[in-house]
Amino acid sequence: MTTQRPRPGGLSVQQRLIAGGVSRMVQQRLVAGGVSRSLAQMTLYPVDALQTLAQTRDGRTLADVGVGALVRGCTTTSMFALFMGSIQFALYGVFRDKVGPLFASAIGAAGSCIVSVPQEVIKQRLVTGVYKGFGDACATIFKNDGILGFYSAWKPTMARNVPFVMTTFTTMDIIKRYRKRRSEGEPGVLENLVLGISSALVAGLVTNPADVVKTRMMTQAASIQAPYANAVDCLVTIVKTEGPLALLSGLKQRSVYMGMLWGMTFALNGVFEKMATEKR
Repeated sequence: MTTQRPRPGGLSVQQRLIAGGVSRMVQQRLVAGGVSRSLAQMTLYPVDALQTLAQTRDGRTLADVGVGALVRGCTTTSMFALFMGSIQFALYGVFRDKVGPLFASAIGAAGSCIVSVPQEVIKQRLVTGVYKGFGDACATIFKNDGILGFYSAWKPTMARNVPFVMTTFTTMDIIKRYRKRRSEGEPGVLENLVLGISSALVAGLVTNPADVVKTRMMTQAASIQAPYANAVDCLVTIVKTEGPLALLSGLKQRSVYMGMLWGMTFALNGVFEKMATEKR
């Protein structure tokens, strides 16, 4: 039996096939992860808006910003989720077998912050009424602070995102491996939904303080009070003036939002990946 040798300076047929398979897998994860995350976020946008209002420094309500705040920026900012989900799922898929699910999910979360931080800055300021619309938000932020303005409060955002994604993705991987050992195959739509909800609820409780700090920092322009100097000052001030329980503000709204968001994301991602695999 003869083996096919690679061309000088090139790849063998087997190596090209493997590389092509990896490339298709990454493309599938880009599409499946991005579309599933974007659809889920767009559907649940009003719940996220209520969570943002519940975490503001001045305790803003719909009476202050109007009912329109529930969908203000919904379509435009949800487009960011398309790229955010693509980056998360693609990086996780690429690095999972190399460094394990825990570190792979951390890489995916950190990488997606390139998109998720600007999304949060624009979205939360639109919801709290700082800007009239998406175009106004982008133009004003860039004019006043440049590109860095879109990355306001990136540290607390990463402090929230990385452990959150690590918890959800690692939980998903553990259950999938358990099912594989028992020859039960991939989780179905309902199982992925339950998996996403349960893992997100646990992660949401742990990361809620970081989420409150992130929201306060990003929406300072909507408050009449003196601005926080930085994330640490924000955390200390909240605990001193409002008590530790203030770090759990918006937990009910966030639990509903994040639970359903990740439940829908995992469920839809499973469906899209299965569809892509069957077309191969």
